[in-house]
Amino acid sequence: MYNLIVLAARPHDWSHEQFIQWWRGEHADVTYPLPGLRRWQHTEVLDAMDDKSREWDGVSILSFDSREDLDAALASPEWQAAVDNVGKMRGKRILVMGEEKTMVEVGSAAS
Repeated sequence: MYNLIVLAARPHDWSHEQFIQWWRGEHADVTYPLPGLRRWQHTEVLDAMDDKSREWDGVSILSFDSREDLDAALASPEWQAAVDNVGKMRGKRILVMGEEKTMVEVGSAAS
């Protein structure tokens, strides 16, 4: 899998709950149709390990079969619709991408 990872923080005038509801609702509705999207995992950040990490509200991992499939999604009208939905929200984000490697399978104990 090739992943696009989004770490995001809400605008200063939104509550955490409002931001998560928007991300998993209205914004999700325009993101689901991305061509080639194989999996989407979203984590609502509920706690942080230290003060530097407290400013974030959520993490999304959007998975594609390959970098080429992600590139095609990013060039699509569906991606533009998702970008337009974000608009001038004024929140913060980090966008990174890369190849996924499973380090521990679900149901397995790490050795």
